[in-house]
Order: sequence, then structure tokens, then C-alpha cells
Amino acid sequence: MKFKAFITPLFLLSIFFAAAQEKYSNEFLSLGVGARGLGMSNTMCALSEDVSAAYWNPAGLTRMEKRYQLSLMHAEYFAGIAKYDNGGLGFKIDSNSAVALTYIRFGVDNIMNTTQLIDAQGNVDYDKITYFSAADNAVFLSYAYSFPKVPGLSVGASAKIIYRKIGRFANSWGFGLDLGVQYHRKGWQAGVMLRDATSTFNAWQYSLSDDVISVYQQTGNEIPENGLELTMPALIVSGGKTVHFGKGFNGTFAVGMDFTFDGRRNSLINSNVLSADPHLGVEFDYKRIVALRAGIGNFQTEADFDGKRKTTLQVNFGIGVNIKDIVSIDYAFTDLGDISIAQYSHIVSLRLSLNRFRKNQ
Repeated sequence: MKFKAFITPLFLLSIFFAAAQEKYSNEFLSLGVGARGLGMSNTMCALSEDVSAAYWNPAGLTRMEKRYQLSLMHAEYFAGIAKYDNGGLGFKIDSNSAVALTYIRFGVDNIMNTTQLIDAQGNVDYDKITYFSAADNAVFLSYAYSFPKVPGLSVGASAKIIYRKIGRFANSWGFGLDLGVQYHRKGWQAGVMLRDATSTFNAWQYSLSDDVISVYQQTGNEIPENGLELTMPALIVSGGKTVHFGKGFNGTFAVGMDFTFDGRRNSLINSNVLSADPHLGVEFDYKRIVALRAGIGNFQTEADFDGKRKTTLQVNFGIGVNIKDIVSIDYAFTDLGDISIAQYSHIVSLRLSLNRFRKNQ
């Protein structure tokens, strides 16, 4: 009966330790930020032109129309069990350069720790139950520069610090670098970003009590040791075109492709060396006041009950409202009809854009 008291924390730790040895590392940084980008199925590498560009492609920060931008986003996964939040602050230094500070958190809070629930004599004491969080955190410091002699061309970089923690059981620090290029001309837009350009590493440290170690030994589980986890580089490519239909109606069409080089993944295009995941997105707006968005992506190959394999995809929808180019409110609805294994559903984001904080006296 004593073993049952360890199920909750040990089950979580076992899943994490197994995942830490696979190629899917720091996957919370692959989710995306901002309801506009998520509603268009992550096709923002070429389109990003606000403070969220620090995530999608830091080169896009130079296209911020106002000097100051603040963005906030909230999403919930697993029926609200997991929280996904993002905040960003952008500052345009001059007409050719900009900086941004971005924070991302994905976490599950108030997890019950029952390791001390039952003592050695088999007595149950509910007062011994404590709670902990399993959270992934990342901070991006980004810089972008546009070339005056080549209109429409900009480059950018994001240095990121990652802190991941599972209560008092384990934590890690990581560091990485994203590099991006954007070019836009006459409504055409193109973007390329090398995510984790130098490979992002996480140095893990484990702090397990003697009781937890004893249960691992008695159940035949491997006791985790301090180690290094690597995230391999990924190449993100996208392009888009904005079309003006007249009378204030506009349309933006985008396509993107994510390339990974860490072996075969469950992507639409895959091999033992390279895998590619395509995305398609579209946005229609009226005078930039209101916008409707849609996108498809996350192509997966799954087996049904008969063992037959089929390809599924994720359909996203979104809307946006822009108030005098100062306040933008965006909403995205993803995983429509549960036709894929995506884990998020509702995303709301807010952006505030200002040239100055107060009027000159």
C-alpha cells in the first residue's frame, strides 16, 4: 500500500525522465505565441511584424509600426489543468533597429505530492500531503536590424534562457539562440529562421529524497542522474502575399514549412535524416479593423482500430479586432472537432501599441 502513495509524483517524474532522453526537448517552445499566429497555423515566420516576432522570427521586430508594444496571451490545456502564458515588451530604438523582451511559461500547478502520506507503519496522515508545480519557463532577449540600403531586408537574433522545474525533485537551466531573416516587397513576404541555431542545452539536476530513491529501487526503475539534454537546430521557412481587393478589403495568404534534422518524426514528410511539417494560413481583413483567419497544419499519421493508417490534420480558426491601431484583441480556436492530437483549444491575446506614454506638455 505504501507504493500507491508514490504514484502521483513518480508517474510524472517517470514520464519526464523518459522524455528527457528523446529528441523532443523543450517542446513547449514549439507551441507558438499570439492568437493571430496560432489561428493561421504557425505561418508567421514571414508575416510577423509586431512584438510577437521575437518568437516567430526576431527580424520582424523592425516592422513594428509603433515605438512601444506590449503583448499578453493566455491559453489552457487539458481542460484547464495546464496553463500556457506569454508576455512581451518591444521597443523600437530607431527606424532601423528594435529590441524585445519575451517571457513564456507552460505549467501544471497544485500537483499533489503524496510521498509522505503513509509512514513506515502504514498510518495515513492527510496533513502530510503537499503540492508542487511542474513548469517550463523561457525568457527571450531579442534584437533586430533592417538595412537602409536594401529596403525590406532585416535580420534578427533571440538569445533565450530556459528554466524548467518539477517541484523540488528536479530542475534545469538552458541556453539557446535563434537567428532570423525577413524580406518584404510589394506585398510579398519571406522569412527564414534557424531555431536553436547553436543547439540549445538544458543542464538537469535531480534532488530525490531517500524515500523516493528507495521506491525506485524496489520497483526496478532507473534512478535519474544529473545530465545534459540537447535540442537540435530546426529550420523554419515561410512566405506570404498580401492582396488588396479594394474598398478596404485585404487578404493575406501564407505557407510555411518546419524542417527538423534529428531523425524521423511523425510528420507529413519524413526520413531517417530530415522531417518536414507544412502549414497553410489565410487572413481576410477590412481596413485592418476586423479580421477573420484560418489555417491547417499539424499533419499526423495515425492508426485506427483496424490497424489502417490515415493522415489527420489540425484546422484552426481565429478572429481579430484592432481599435485605432492602439489596442488589438485576438482569439484563436484550434483542434476543431478533435481531429488531431493537438492539446490546446482556446487562445486569447492582447496587444497595446504606443508611440509615447503621454502627450507632450
